[in-house]
Amino acid sequence: MTEPATGSIPQAHLPDQPVQLRAAVLTVSDTRTPENDHSGAFLRAALEAAGHRVLETRIVPDEARAITEQLQAWLDAEVDLILTTGGTGITGRDVTIPAVEALLTKPLPGFGELFRMLSYHEVGAAAMLSRAIGGLAGRSLIFALPGSKNAVQTAWDRLLVGQLQHLAAEVHRQGQP
Repeated sequence: MTEPATGSIPQAHLPDQPVQLRAAVLTVSDTRTPENDHSGAFLRAALEAAGHRVLETRIVPDEARAITEQLQAWLDAEVDLILTTGGTGITGRDVTIPAVEALLTKPLPGFGELFRMLSYHEVGAAAMLSRAIGGLAGRSLIFALPGSKNAVQTAWDRLLVGQLQHLAAEVHRQGQP
C-alpha cells in the first residue's frame, strides 16, 4: 500500500520563517504518572525536535472539570498549540472529547476523519472507537489524541508535524475573531 502524502503546501500559505509554536501537552488519565506517561513524553520530545517550545506538560484525571480548567488556563495564556492524549474512547470515564468540543470555535473534522482512516490501516475496525478531534479555540490549535503511544505517533508523524507550519500561518493570516 502506498503511504499517503502529507501534501505540498502552497508557499503563499507558509510563514516567511518557520514559526516556533508555544505548545502544551495534556495527558488525561486516572493511571498515568510522569514515569509511565509514554504518549505525553513522546509528544513533548517530538514538539521540541520540531523546534517548538513546550511551555508545560500536565497529567489530569479523566474528569471534565479538571480537563476544562487546564485547557482554559492554557487558552487564557494564549498557547499556540495544545495536544491532549487520552480520554478519547467510549468508556464512561472518557470525557476529553466533550470537554475539548465545548472550547472549539472552528472544528477541523478532517483531522479526526484522516486519523481514523490511517488508524484503520494499523488496527482495523477498532479505529472507529477513537473520537480524536482537532480544531481552533480562539487563536489556539487543539488536537485531542488517544492515549496509545502508537496512535499518538501516527497522528504526529502522519498528520501534525507536516502541517503545523501551515496551520499556524492560517491561524494568523487573516486574524481570528
